Amino acid sequence: MSVTLLIEQLINGLQLGTMLFLMASGLTLVFGVMGLINLAHGSFYMVGAYATAVVSAASGSFLLGLAAGVIAAAATGALVELIVIRRLYHRPHLDQVLATFALILIFSEGTRWLFGSSPLWLNPPEWLNGFATLPGGARYPIYRLVIIGVGIAVAIALYVVISRTRLGMRIRAGESDREMIGALGVNIAKLYTLVFAMGAALAGLAGAMVGALQSVQVGMGEPVLILAFVVIVIGGIGSIKGALFGAILVGVVDTLGRVYLPALFNNFMPASEATAIGAALAAMLIYILMAVILAFKPKGLFAAHD
Repeated sequence: MSVTLLIEQLINGLQLGTMLFLMASGLTLVFGVMGLINLAHGSFYMVGAYATAVVSAASGSFLLGLAAGVIAAAATGALVELIVIRRLYHRPHLDQVLATFALILIFSEGTRWLFGSSPLWLNPPEWLNGFATLPGGARYPIYRLVIIGVGIAVAIALYVVISRTRLGMRIRAGESDREMIGALGVNIAKLYTLVFAMGAALAGLAGAMVGALQSVQVGMGEPVLILAFVVIVIGGIGSIKGALFGAILVGVVDTLGRVYLPALFNNFMPASEATAIGAALAAMLIYILMAVILAFKPKGLFAAHD
């Protein structure tokens, strides 16, 4: 395996990691502030992708579609919080799981009713269709590098908002003692709606950007949601910093495992068996990583309430 291939796969892993961070940061923010297990988070990812694809096709502008995807996901999140989620805050986690799982089915069937079962296709703008030259001469899609840049920019923006603004102060206080900030005059209901909409917007942004790399279809958010849960468990539930480090770790490990494990087994067994065993182990690798980390750090790498 060449150094050029290693660099290319590391960047692929970083791109996957930044996309997972956009998903996981909203998920861990909602759980940290509200204590809510939201299985429907992947549906906001799908809403963002569909809204971006539809508006981009109608307007001819990818950026307009991207903005529409984020706004649609945020608005959908706020509406869901007002109608459904608000009734679940003081219910057991099992009730939250069942209710948000029902939302997955509602969103999936509603999307299928609106757009049909056939996938939609979303193309990035022409000015992002080129390639950048990596060390060693390999060419890498500029659009994937833009996804990495957007993820890093969002991470910085979240850090500034949460650590340097009045809203961030209220969010941190809500994580620590929601009853106290309610007693001090903060409108908890509005804060929860805003935080939930922020989380949905981040998921919608991830779906909008990744929609240009794959087909936009019903159910596309569920596989990503599973990875996002792995990320927040590894990073520490409720920790934005943990979501960032956990996402990058999961993205890099998953990408390198899928490339290098089959090649490793190919050195001492037939190619067909090496491919099958390597692919199976690569699919389990992030879960093995999660188990190892939790064995030594039961609350994750950056536990929010240590």
